[in-house]
Amino acid sequence: MKKFMYKRIDLILLGIILLSAFLNIYNIWKNDYANAYYTAAVKSMLENFHNFFYASFDPAGFVTVDKPPLTFWIQTLSAAIFGLHGWSVILPQALSGVGSVVLLYFLLKPTFGITGARIASLTMAITPIVPAISRSNNIDSMLVFTLLIGVWMLFKGVRKNKAIWVIGAFAMIGLGFNMKMMQAFMVAPAFYLFYITAAKVKWKKKIGILASATAVMMALSLSWAVVVDSVSADDRPYMGSSQTNSVLELAFGYNGVARLTGQGQSTPGGGGADKGNGNEMQAPPNGMEQGEAPEGMPSGTPPNGQGGPNQANGTNATNSDDSASNDSSNTDSSSAQDNTNSETQTSEDNGQRDFLSRGDQGGPGGQNGGGMFNTGTPGFFRLFQIGLADQISWVLPFALFGCVGLLSGIRLRQQWRDGEKESLFWLAWLGPVGVFFSIAGFFHQYYLIMLAPPIAAFVGAGWVKLFKLYQTEKGFKSMLLPIAILATTAFEVFTLKSYIDQIGMVWSIGVGVAGTLLSLALFFFKQKEKRATYFVSLAALLAILVIPAFWASTPIIYGDGNSVMPAAGPTTMGNGNMKMGEGQNSINENLVSYLKKNSNGETYLFATSNASSAAPYIIEGETVMAMGGFSGSDPILTTEKLEEMVKNNEVKYFLIGGGGPGGSSDLQTWIQEHGEEVPQEEWNGTSNNDSDSDSNSGMPGRGGQSETLYKVEL
Repeated sequence: MKKFMYKRIDLILLGIILLSAFLNIYNIWKNDYANAYYTAAVKSMLENFHNFFYASFDPAGFVTVDKPPLTFWIQTLSAAIFGLHGWSVILPQALSGVGSVVLLYFLLKPTFGITGARIASLTMAITPIVPAISRSNNIDSMLVFTLLIGVWMLFKGVRKNKAIWVIGAFAMIGLGFNMKMMQAFMVAPAFYLFYITAAKVKWKKKIGILASATAVMMALSLSWAVVVDSVSADDRPYMGSSQTNSVLELAFGYNGVARLTGQGQSTPGGGGADKGNGNEMQAPPNGMEQGEAPEGMPSGTPPNGQGGPNQANGTNATNSDDSASNDSSNTDSSSAQDNTNSETQTSEDNGQRDFLSRGDQGGPGGQNGGGMFNTGTPGFFRLFQIGLADQISWVLPFALFGCVGLLSGIRLRQQWRDGEKESLFWLAWLGPVGVFFSIAGFFHQYYLIMLAPPIAAFVGAGWVKLFKLYQTEKGFKSMLLPIAILATTAFEVFTLKSYIDQIGMVWSIGVGVAGTLLSLALFFFKQKEKRATYFVSLAALLAILVIPAFWASTPIIYGDGNSVMPAAGPTTMGNGNMKMGEGQNSINENLVSYLKKNSNGETYLFATSNASSAAPYIIEGETVMAMGGFSGSDPILTTEKLEEMVKNNEVKYFLIGGGGPGGSSDLQTWIQEHGEEVPQEEWNGTSNNDSDSDSNSGMPGRGGQSETLYKVEL
């Protein structure tokens, strides 16, 4: 029995699983709030079923988060079991990352063998963006896991010729839509192509099954959205980050087409510069991003210098989700924010910023690795630019050569082998998603986890195929393996040159020498009959996996710079061991004490412009209103509605300012005209002259700027 169990258990896979678990889970318990925006929603969803169903951001059900609720339902379940902690809301994503590694193994093993499956799962585990995003409570890791479950069901349905599994596979895309909307549909072309090319049924039945699967996928995708949109606006929270209080508008607009075109990103919520609702926006507060939740970090530059050597590394750097054009909407506030940031940077941050600003050449052809959110310049080589390459593309050259090898024997008029059909599936995943990220107007670095499964699959299956060609073929095909190793080595050394000042020359020299020597050995000492070539080629592959493995471990080595905009890399070392999300999570105890003493049973302890300021208070158990939703730009309130809420004793105090988005200028004007300013010394322990002191800079999203508390009684 023991011998049987030993044979059944792949010990190497077990080691890969343990490695993935370590990279994804170790030290997440040091995270207090994780992404405060999403954690606040989980806190509110624990309160009652109404908040749970709608994914309400606040306990009173005023506004939702800007994503569908499925992932947050799972996070809420975790928090209900383990208590509300940063690690308890991260845990589902961390386990999803491990699950994706396991699934990839079982997806490749039947067709490409155990070696290809092991290599693919290892590559998935150490792809830097995979553990980086899995160590946060953002959605993408769970989305990829869900889609890979769909792939497993699709492959099983085709192998066993069972329609129910195929329909279930497309249903998983529908579930993915209820996690992150249109991003889940990125893999749909691959699903359709694979079933069309691989299913051994007649065309009439094939079309019928695909039609049924599509109907199920769309029904599941739109189920929650249709239910929510059919409920009266008075009976549910406002749909966060939408401009028309509609889930469908959010899904197909801001979280859909606008991602590709970049349109509607000039202000948070994707609503454009001004939609007639009086929105005048400032740069978002530190620690939160505009429009798209946590995503959560303000937009403009990645937080804490993560993601590439071109970015300033300061805890006050703004990074809004939607665009850099916020400067034009509130010049005075933005200028004040910039001045404050420059004054409050430490000398260490300034030193790193000087280095980072020198990293201008970020990719092939001298492409800049900066760009909005450090996602580079759109174009053919975008995925090879700094900021993206170091998150996902270390072994992309090898994967592309592997793809060539896997499809080299395909003939249109001949029956395709299972390996060729599955290779076409992974290509149909990699190609469209890669094109999207190459041309898209707006996305974040961590979205790149969508590319991790097909790249890992092509590395694992590709190595098996290239080694076979190396041993059995002559001419160019036989040389694909050493060429792939040499090309990947050269790309890794090229990418590492931008980080020499941070990690030294050792890594570049080590991978360069090892990769070059091993590839040359394969070039000049080709021996078909000796097992030595097998170990040399395997060693060459492991040599090019060393750098992504190191990059994947940087969140543990240097600390998770910021879980709301996760990225891997040694640029996080400038943050020391700063806790994830630190700087957005503190609350003003003096403010809470003052408001509780002076409240008269209002629904909301206070109202503020945006979710950045409200989130930490909600997590600590207070009911706070974010009048403009996540970014401050949602057209939720009119002055008439706000006046009615004040008269109905729903809200009396308003906390305005602090360097965060200003929200509606009409609302602020109304509050200032009808309210009484509360002296700083009464609620903050400082006078107005001291409002820029340290006692104020620790408040969430302050950016060092003062806040003003107003009391409005009608």
